[in-house]
Amino acid sequence: MSNPKELRPYDIDILQLENKHYDFHFEGGNEFFAALDQNLISKGAFKAKVGLDKSSTMLQLSFDIAGSYELICDRSLDPFEEPFQTKEKQILKFGDKAEQISDEIEIIPWETATVNLARFLFDFIGLTVPMKKLHPRFRTVASDEEDEEATTEILVYSSAKPDENAEPEVDPRWEALKKLKNGSKGS
Repeated sequence: MSNPKELRPYDIDILQLENKHYDFHFEGGNEFFAALDQNLISKGAFKAKVGLDKSSTMLQLSFDIAGSYELICDRSLDPFEEPFQTKEKQILKFGDKAEQISDEIEIIPWETATVNLARFLFDFIGLTVPMKKLHPRFRTVASDEEDEEATTEILVYSSAKPDENAEPEVDPRWEALKKLKNGSKGS
């Protein structure tokens, strides 16, 4: 991943690190989101504490990220500030070639000297964006409506008892087709 200069502050020089635990602190604002090729978040700010445990075979990263970003309300199209907080983990194992094993595990080449955390930070922040973006002024109304829908039951009672001797009523269209089938003409 080639990094624009705005993302270089998120580099960690892992070649210089000994095999032990480290804590790193990162901050980002609008320039961070603008430097990434994405359309999800354009304005926001965050602070992140990243714990890194280095061993001879892997890097274990734990992210604690908090901040806020600007969203556009799906209902009113008004912009609003949405706070977020998330904790995530990522494992980078050393191997012969770069490969994504799962969402949490990635292989990086043995000769990797620097790891840039911008992609991980953005991915974890992006996961906090709600599917339904509602301005806070609509949230109590929406939750009240959802509660009403969840508790409303419709019960239908009938006092009429079915007559077991009565023949079921036949749709007149079927009756006309039966007459055609039997070859009889009638009205």
